[in-house]
Formats: sequence, structure tokens, C-alpha cells
Amino acid sequence: MTAAARYAVYLVPEPASALWRFGCEALGRDAVTGEPCSGFAIDGIDAKSWRELTAEPRRYGFHATLKAPFRLAAGRNADELFAAVETLAARSAPFEAGPLGVTTIALGRNRAFVALTPIAPSAELARLESAVVRSLDAFRAPLTEAERERRDPERLTQRQRETLEAWGYPYALDEFRPHFTLTNAIAGAERIAAALAREFERRVASPLLRADALALCAESGPERAFTIVRRFPLGGREAA
Repeated sequence: MTAAARYAVYLVPEPASALWRFGCEALGRDAVTGEPCSGFAIDGIDAKSWRELTAEPRRYGFHATLKAPFRLAAGRNADELFAAVETLAARSAPFEAGPLGVTTIALGRNRAFVALTPIAPSAELARLESAVVRSLDAFRAPLTEAERERRDPERLTQRQRETLEAWGYPYALDEFRPHFTLTNAIAGAERIAAALAREFERRVASPLLRADALALCAESGPERAFTIVRRFPLGGREAA
């Protein structure tokens, strides 16, 4: 197995679901096929402008982060990582994580991004994230200074800076806030969120999030798009 530039473990909806289709169409790209999805736009924003508003999350695909992107540690290889994710998935039962709703997540400096987030906290989802973060951390290479600076540590809380140093991501474990990002960080996010909420209600009959697999994703080169390499179903069914 050839190593990628970076790997990540994400929670993604089942690829045949309306939720997955909504996320792919909103972002303009399907992370399973790697193909673009065109034509999505909300009231008052043309398709070209919408693609500009979603450029950053498009590269990562529609997902909620469990283990943030990381380079493989020295002495580790992709085959070992695949085996570890498969084992972890087999030990975890699928579950319902509750309904999702459209909201905004503030980043400061009068900017926020729009995201789908669970309406209520899910203890099972928090346990799954903790297991993924802790079990796979031995595969993560230490942060470089450039990677650290990319997280804008001056904007983080003290606890988030500590989490970044310990686990390579500021929003892990007790800082975990599951979300499916839908836009760049923008001004005026509330107006966009309201329009996206209407689209979400129109396009997705059930807002329920089902956690049924760990998606191992890979970035083929620096600043390239992430694609889903393999979905490992929770409970050990045949991987897809």
C-alpha cells in the first residue's frame, strides 16, 4: 500500500443516503468518487459565488472529524494503519447519534462557518471519537511548526493549545464538537445558515445521523483533495 501525504479518519453518512447527497451537492464534490457536483446554489447566490463560499471544505469532503489529518509517523506504514482502523471499527457497534441541524460556529474576527451539528450531545459519538483519537495516535507524526501555525494558536484557548500539542488537533476529546462543515469562514454566516437550513429541510427527509462506519481518507499530495479510501463498517461487517 503506497503511503499518502496525509490520512484522516472521518465520520461520513452512508453514500447512498440523502444526507450524503446533500453534503456533496452543497460542497460541490463527492469524496467517494472524487468527482465534482455542480449546480447547487441558495437563494440570492449564484452557482459560481456559492463554489467560492465552499472552496475550503470542498477539499476535505463532507465529513465530521474523528482523527484530524496527519502524516504517518516514522516507522509506520499504510498497511498497518488500515489494519488498525479495521480492528477499531470491528470493536465498535453502529448507533444513532441523533438529528442534525444547520448552525453557525464562530471563529472570531466577525467570521463564522456554517455547519450541520447534532441538535443534542451524543455520548456514544464522544466515546467513538475518543477511541479513534487515542487508538490511532501512534500513527501520527509530530506536528511541524508550519502545521502548528496553520491552526492559528493565538486564537485558541489554553486548553485547545494543550490539546493541539497532545493530539495534533485542538478540538479533540473534551474539546470535541462534532460538525459537518458547509462553508468557508465568512461574514454574514447567519443569513447563509438560514438559507441552507431551508435547503436541508427540503432535500433531506430525515435529519438523523447514523454512525455506521469509520471512513479512512487520504490526501494524495500537499494541498490536494481528500478522498475516501475505504469505509470500515462498525461491527466488523465486510468493508466497503
